[in-house]
Amino acid sequence: MKKSFIVIMLFLSALMAVGEDGYNCWLRYVPVENNNLLLSYKQAASEIQVNGTTATIMAARYELSLALKGLLGENIPLTKDIRKNGSILIGNAGFLGEGRKSLANDLQKAGAEGYLILTTSINQKKSILITANTDIGVLYGVFHFIRLLQTRQAIAALHIISAPRLKLRLLNHWDNLNRTVERGYAGFSIWNWHTLPGYVDQRYIDYARMNASTGINGTVLTNVNADATVLTKPYLEKVKALADAFRPYGVKVYLTARFSAPVELGGLKTADPLDPAVQQWWNNKVNEIYSLIPDFGGFLVKANSEGQPGPQNYGRSHADGANMLADAVASHKGIIMWRAFVYSNDLPDDRHKQAYNEFVPLDGKFRKNVMVQVKNGAIDFMPREPFHPLFGAMQKTPVMMEVQVTQEYLGQGTHLVYLSPLFKECLDSDTWSNGKGSTVAKIIDGSLDNHELNGLAGVANIGNDMNWTGHPFGQANWYALGRLSWDHTLSSGQIAEEWLRMTFSNDAAFINDVKIMMLSSREIMVKYMNPCGLHHIMATGHHYGPGPWVNNLARADWNPVYYHKADFAGIGFDRTPSGSNALGQYKAGAKKLWEDSSTCDERYLLWFHHVTWNHPMKSGRTLWNELCHQYNSGVDSVKWMRQVWNKHKTRVDAIRFRQVAMLLEIQEKEAAWWRNACLLYFQTFSKMTIPEKYEKPDQTLDYFKQLKFPFAPGN
Repeated sequence: MKKSFIVIMLFLSALMAVGEDGYNCWLRYVPVENNNLLLSYKQAASEIQVNGTTATIMAARYELSLALKGLLGENIPLTKDIRKNGSILIGNAGFLGEGRKSLANDLQKAGAEGYLILTTSINQKKSILITANTDIGVLYGVFHFIRLLQTRQAIAALHIISAPRLKLRLLNHWDNLNRTVERGYAGFSIWNWHTLPGYVDQRYIDYARMNASTGINGTVLTNVNADATVLTKPYLEKVKALADAFRPYGVKVYLTARFSAPVELGGLKTADPLDPAVQQWWNNKVNEIYSLIPDFGGFLVKANSEGQPGPQNYGRSHADGANMLADAVASHKGIIMWRAFVYSNDLPDDRHKQAYNEFVPLDGKFRKNVMVQVKNGAIDFMPREPFHPLFGAMQKTPVMMEVQVTQEYLGQGTHLVYLSPLFKECLDSDTWSNGKGSTVAKIIDGSLDNHELNGLAGVANIGNDMNWTGHPFGQANWYALGRLSWDHTLSSGQIAEEWLRMTFSNDAAFINDVKIMMLSSREIMVKYMNPCGLHHIMATGHHYGPGPWVNNLARADWNPVYYHKADFAGIGFDRTPSGSNALGQYKAGAKKLWEDSSTCDERYLLWFHHVTWNHPMKSGRTLWNELCHQYNSGVDSVKWMRQVWNKHKTRVDAIRFRQVAMLLEIQEKEAAWWRNACLLYFQTFSKMTIPEKYEKPDQTLDYFKQLKFPFAPGN
């Protein structure tokens, strides 16, 4: 035993010296380093019995064998019968026969996708049973069991029942057919349309594995700014190849539908959703899709938003457009996800209010297989936003939440920002729609308003970079989306610890320090970018750096000056009754948090109020001094993040340590850029000095205004 332990430690030392490329993400199956734990795992996993031969059961068998070989350092034999203690038995509950009756209650709780992991006696031998009502449940259960081993949990007495709280757990890819990715910061699209359908890259299988390991069960392959070409026969055959690759892992394929496709592809003169010829075109197209992909999930639609065509082009409503598509997919059990991200430059009203104003009158008018997909906040994936007022306002309509995993407004690909706290902040927000406790989570999981159709979607941060997400810590946000989609009651800390243990190390000192860094990172970024409720003050096009001075864009609501409204009297967007009254779209219990500038949650102060530069803050500082404090605190905190990371150089493999170290150095410089540019600009209105204790900007305001990044990713 001592010899094997030495071999394992030598292997780990060599691995850390050489480094890892990050390709395996959290599915790294490296040897268990604790000798006693290794022995207990080997005793519990002496053989594997697999019941079933479907592609999904074979995927579960492959994953379990691969993981045990990597973790335990040896091949675990497959057997047809339980022969000794320490067997692992996997298969759907059908193989249990009469034995299923004793597990009936547990299996009922597991439902269609959940699973049961149980330490039990089979043929008088102590065994671990991983079972479910369906094959996909078995696969999810196997991944859960592997996670226990990866995170070094005790497995001597298991009784785990787990079922997803949300039915639709989706990634939304903003990938274009030319392989560019809108707001993508990890290379080009992973979908190589040129070589599909004949060449199915192993990367597609590994993508499905990683999604299944967290419970993600759907992927929208194409950009919401849709291209109708993907609906042509050659491209549908390519989509079929991906769907076939993903199917064993329970990942359904969805597409974005360009509303004008009947005109662009079908030669019709109109795309009016009430025109019988248009309806027939969509019916025919949908039938064609399902003939190739029988389990096709349905369509995600962006319509009448930012120049995209939609039903309003023909004097029709969003419900008219969504229902037309819903009718086309209904007989195939498909769904329509209709995005509520709409705003018009022609309307003088606050952009914060426009989606609510357009969609609330349509509540109850959508078909039962339509979901309205709502961003977590009312503007556009800002570093911090109050929850969208549509949550709780459409009680007759299933509403799903859309979050952004790619960091469009959060430092893009170079900043370490763990997003689970952002997701949880919205999920845990109380809308008061049915009284106290009406959280966003209860709305999107359907429990508050009794909706069977429910879900959560995240805009993917995945590209063809070797490590998938560009920044090594970007993987944590992909992982967090899946885990919270499965169970939104999980804490950000638990998810961070799981991910760190699986992705980097089980070393306690490393976990303790880096988990705190991760949990602090989003708040740190808010401080150096958007403190006190400031929002949408990024530069033009790339959304990368600061540009609070921008006022020359074609649409008023694309300009940062529209949002911060800084003047000599003060700063902030007045959304009270004396201003735009966006507050009027919230229930009284929620409004109470924000309606009075003297008691407003200061994280949202400038979101809802225009206040003077001398406005007193809870810290005892004036608003101006508080802004100076927050911007500087954000920069100082990134310096602290660098110190935390550097402290653990010997605990991380060389390649990934250096990657993160370089990116944190960039983050510190860019945090200072945000601080200096914003304070210099706002100082032109406040006419107040930056307190002496803070570092002074090293360049002039004109210098920052002249910076251009025409080829930045996402521009």
